[in-house]
Amino acid sequence: MKNNRGHLSFNLGRYESAVDASLSSLREKGIMSRIWAHDHRVWKPHPDEITNRLGWLHTAERMKPELNRIEEFVRQVLDDGYTHALLLGMGGSSLAPEVLRKTFGVKEGYLDLDILDSTDPAAVASHTKWLNPEQTLFIVSSKSGTTQETLSFFNYFYNWVCDFVGKEKAGNHFIAITDPSSHLTEIAEGYRFREAFTNDPAIGGRYSALSHFGLVPAALVGIDIARLLDSALAMSGNCELCNSTAGGSNYGARLGATLGELTNMGRDKVTFIISPRMESFGDWVEQLIAESTGKEGKGILPVVGETLSLPDYYGSDRVFVHISVKGDESNREKVKRLEDAGHPVVRIPVRDLYDIGGQFFLWEMATAVAGHILKINPFDQPDVEAAKILTRKAVGVYKETGTLPEYTPKIKDGNIEVYGDFSTGQFDESFRNFMNYSREGTYVAIQAYVQPAEEMDRAIKKLRMKIRDKYMTATTFGYGPRFLHSTGQLHKGDGGNGLFVQVTSEMAEDIPIPDEAGEEKSSITFGILKNAQALGDWQALTQAGRKVLRFHLKGHPVEGIQRLEKII
Repeated sequence: MKNNRGHLSFNLGRYESAVDASLSSLREKGIMSRIWAHDHRVWKPHPDEITNRLGWLHTAERMKPELNRIEEFVRQVLDDGYTHALLLGMGGSSLAPEVLRKTFGVKEGYLDLDILDSTDPAAVASHTKWLNPEQTLFIVSSKSGTTQETLSFFNYFYNWVCDFVGKEKAGNHFIAITDPSSHLTEIAEGYRFREAFTNDPAIGGRYSALSHFGLVPAALVGIDIARLLDSALAMSGNCELCNSTAGGSNYGARLGATLGELTNMGRDKVTFIISPRMESFGDWVEQLIAESTGKEGKGILPVVGETLSLPDYYGSDRVFVHISVKGDESNREKVKRLEDAGHPVVRIPVRDLYDIGGQFFLWEMATAVAGHILKINPFDQPDVEAAKILTRKAVGVYKETGTLPEYTPKIKDGNIEVYGDFSTGQFDESFRNFMNYSREGTYVAIQAYVQPAEEMDRAIKKLRMKIRDKYMTATTFGYGPRFLHSTGQLHKGDGGNGLFVQVTSEMAEDIPIPDEAGEEKSSITFGILKNAQALGDWQALTQAGRKVLRFHLKGHPVEGIQRLEKII
């Protein structure tokens, strides 16, 4: 049975009654009005990291008075001859700007924006090969102001800019987006940044798309940020339909109840099918859902970027979300087949690209509601710190001894080394045996600590399709360390159904990270940092009881991935 709720439709089949019962419970308990009233007891009896994380409810409204300042800032930057911007940030500080840049492109006469969220030395250095430092604005973006990768990027690019314009003028090429009184505000003042935008500290990073973190970069590429906020305000107004007798008319409540109840019933792999023009939205919503719900042995796994296939290749742990931009009919028939086969499907038509503002708010509210149903706190990330601690330990060992902690490969086969307790027999046999741990409800997470590249994207996509089709297993993919700020929490905090394939590679070049911006002294390189992050996450996953197999590729990384694909 298909339920149409305004412009959202829900074809949930036999799960319809459970979701309706959940909506009735939300009404009876007054959950939606209590969310708007900042009642932490919706999620947990204690207010820690809840009452001070609900600023996102009011962001669209409260950012309106900031628009003139942002727009005037953009005019000044354009008048000063800047043509490019590079955002230095991770996770919630970088994903929304990236989505908006990819969705809208760059308006003529505005700044061409790129994002750096990789510690791979080649990825870092690549920007120095095509950017003109005299015409580039650097956006240093970090809520805490202490994000290791972000500060490392700043130290490196500040020195690079100094080489061209001198220390007196270098600060004018940088702006900060951060929380008030963070370490980054001190850096911005000390290095005389052009501007520092301080955000509402009651907004968590993954809920910050409609705040300064998303809107300042959006304005620099020429997006109408007032229109973006209007879209969000319209959706916010809908989600204020508190405790209505027609509970499904509140889109956030209905979508959140659907996600939460289906997860409780085993449909915990939310698979996104998104129109190409808005496809990158999946990267943002992936972090939101994974980091918010993957804890206390529970979790909703967002699956983005999988090639859509026939119903027979999907297990009974899937629910599909089809976000289609008006005029795009490319996946309509395939989605209909999924519905006919009994898979739950949520359809979200999008009238135009500016509706993405409303989508940001819709998914924030739905995730908060799902958190209530799952009985978890959707605003903390208790398992993220584990990998950071182990990374810091590895870096400490390097600084003392000159080398990172070393492990002996279980298998060597040409240019490929295999590490981990699940390495057995020959290379091909080892990978097949590892994949045979797949069961109903399992997912495979491919974690690639390599230079991001389109060729690698294509190779991974083929590997994911092979795994999905043979094992009927959901697959995810992330570049390291980027995914640590996105799905890393879920990997360690969920029910332990993941199989983790970690890929590392040799580096053709390496570059030092200055210990301080403006100084030459360096005690670590980007390559060492990246390898320490891979090692730290491998150790954290292992300590959490996860199954991990690591492939170190000494040859061309794409060729190594292609070899894995042929084994399946």
